[in-house]
Amino acid sequence: MPLNNSALIVKCPTCKKPVPWLAEQIFKPFCCERCKLIDLGEWAMEEKRIPCQALDELADEFDETQYH
Repeated sequence: MPLNNSALIVKCPTCKKPVPWLAEQIFKPFCCERCKLIDLGEWAMEEKRIPCQALDELADEFDETQYH
């Protein structure tokens, strides 16, 4: 938090509107429920994802370390 007691301002991930990081701002980091739901829909439709190793590769590694 800033030292001067002013609210931290972040950009809404969806529309880029400035959003104060306050307890009263119930949709933070989003500016509103609409932007929050747009983001959720993008994750649900797999338009957004977190890069990771494929599950079959992880399973192969687990099998190899388990028995060697």
